Amino acid sequence: MGVRILYVAEIVGKAGVFTVKKMLQSAKRDLRADFVIGNADSATGGAGLGQQHAVYLRKLGLEAITTGECCYYKRDIVEHMPKAPYLLRPANYPYGNPGRGYKVFTCSAEAGPAKIAVLQLLGQAGFSRVHLANPYQAISELSRKLKEETPIVILDFHAATTAEKQTMARHAAGLVSAVIGSHTKAQTADACVLRGGTAYITDAGRTGSLMSVGGLDPATRVGEYLSGISAWAKDGREALELQGCIVEVGDDGKASSIKAFRIPCPFSLEEKKESPKTGPLPARGTEAAEGDAEDPGGLPQD
Repeated sequence: MGVRILYVAEIVGKAGVFTVKKMLQSAKRDLRADFVIGNADSATGGAGLGQQHAVYLRKLGLEAITTGECCYYKRDIVEHMPKAPYLLRPANYPYGNPGRGYKVFTCSAEAGPAKIAVLQLLGQAGFSRVHLANPYQAISELSRKLKEETPIVILDFHAATTAEKQTMARHAAGLVSAVIGSHTKAQTADACVLRGGTAYITDAGRTGSLMSVGGLDPATRVGEYLSGISAWAKDGREALELQGCIVEVGDDGKASSIKAFRIPCPFSLEEKKESPKTGPLPARGTEAAEGDAEDPGGLPQD
């Protein structure tokens, strides 16, 4: 009967973490998902993933967490990665780097326990701070190795250009069960099943603020382009959505369907603040607003 795999598109900032908290469990139920993967490369302040957010997102229900070119941006995650088997960084980083690029997970599907291999690779175009091994050469060997344990192999391909993602999809068709594109944070309308039973979407989108620039405050981004002066944008906070895709894969490792989804979040970050009529907000360490103590979305940047 196979498995249904829910992929949560890149989680951006506190708004993204908040949306996962509010929407993931209902989405998993409604979409009848057996296993949940989520990309969290921008979860902490819009760039990178901190240790507290990694642990928190795991508690919220992400069974496998992928990252990207920002995987080492937060200092505390470097030490945490080797101790977190659910957390993946691109497999084409140099051998011996902290963390792992792939892992075989076991999930409880309707037909019984199933093994799912999750693999991440980073593209080569557009990343000025990292220059990794050729992902096209890596996928053949890695898929062969993972298929020794399970026929179900999901590739999160974190790449900056449409052409590179589409090239990887055609190259990996028949080698993996799905190629899911991430990084550009704008959901594409090309979800399909390629030859060989490989599901594909160029980009699964983003989880967080829809009324933003890649999940970040639009006013800051506009000012940056007008002035030419780099600025660190705050997280966007309006029109929250859970985005991603659901992939159905048979016991033979071939995908039968892939469908993108966008689920609006009816909750608002702003509604957690008390109005002046009801008194001031409680100080930290007291009875804080929901999410403040358990959700480290307000962590300062490293």
